[in-house]
Amino acid sequence: MKARDIMFSSPEVLTPDDTLSAAAKMMNDLDVGALPIVGDKSGMRLVGIVTDRDIVMRHVAEGHTEDCPVRHAMTPRTSELEFVTVRPEDTTDYVMDLMTNHQIRRVPVVSPEDQLVGIIALADVAREIGPRSPADVVRVLQAISEPSKDRTPAPAG
Repeated sequence: MKARDIMFSSPEVLTPDDTLSAAAKMMNDLDVGALPIVGDKSGMRLVGIVTDRDIVMRHVAEGHTEDCPVRHAMTPRTSELEFVTVRPEDTTDYVMDLMTNHQIRRVPVVSPEDQLVGIIALADVAREIGPRSPADVVRVLQAISEPSKDRTPAPAG
């Protein structure tokens, strides 16, 4: 099975200049936890992603204003190590391996020209692959849910 077979095609997007309050409202309205960020909506070249956690940790917790642009909280697409994407023709096994290895719940799908064509969420993996291979989905979910290796626990008390 290929990434194109399980991806959500044509997801809603924002640009780096849109506000984080608009991003939060869109996430709420769409019932999603992440939105792809494109350079402009006509070209659809993927430049980043913003998650609900990004908004909390990089916006709310730091006391930014409502009109703060998305660019201040998004994860930019600067290198493959910082930002994982897949191609439509990549296998779902590859997608699950990336999710597992990078502990991520969502993977944007881009064309060879780096245009956003879809997004794959953990829920898509569970829905499409789970009935045939539940053990694979459990493996991915467990790996994603593990505490990050570089996090140290807070002191007790």
